[in-house]
Amino acid sequence: MPSDKNNKIPFNEDNYTHNIERNNERKLDRRGFMKTLAGAAGVFAVSSLPWGAVAAKELIGLGEKEYPKQKIIDESKLAVGDAFEFKFPGEHDDAIIIRLAEDRYVAYQNACTHLRCPVFWVKEQNQMVCPCHHGFFDVETGAPTAGPPRRPLPEIQVKVENGAIYAVRVKRYEA
Repeated sequence: MPSDKNNKIPFNEDNYTHNIERNNERKLDRRGFMKTLAGAAGVFAVSSLPWGAVAAKELIGLGEKEYPKQKIIDESKLAVGDAFEFKFPGEHDDAIIIRLAEDRYVAYQNACTHLRCPVFWVKEQNQMVCPCHHGFFDVETGAPTAGPPRRPLPEIQVKVENGAIYAVRVKRYEA
């Protein structure tokens, strides 16, 4: 004979729908949901303020940031119309210098301002080309002339001393 314990339903109800209507449950209507959502958004906004301040401080200082002067190449090794690739300001920042005339040099960061593809100097066309999406840049200014890029290439300011060409700073794009 089975015991009474095993034959009894553990709840007063005769089925397992006892949890459908609870009197003590909190009801969340549309207004309550919006208040909760606004509160969560506020907490997120306040918690991200310190990171936003750090990012803004970094972005403001980029245009004036000084880097150690870095030798690129000797003048005698770069013929008029030729280009030379180098790294500046860091070891992972590709750059290119082009000798336009006997005493005129231009240098740019070598990453397209559209999707950061490498940009190449095409001497025959007298322009810089991004092959990824057919972007073209003016060699004199670094400004885009065709394709999807909308911002000019960041210019690297160069200085000639004692027959050598040095990179001294990156001039950032300013809207």
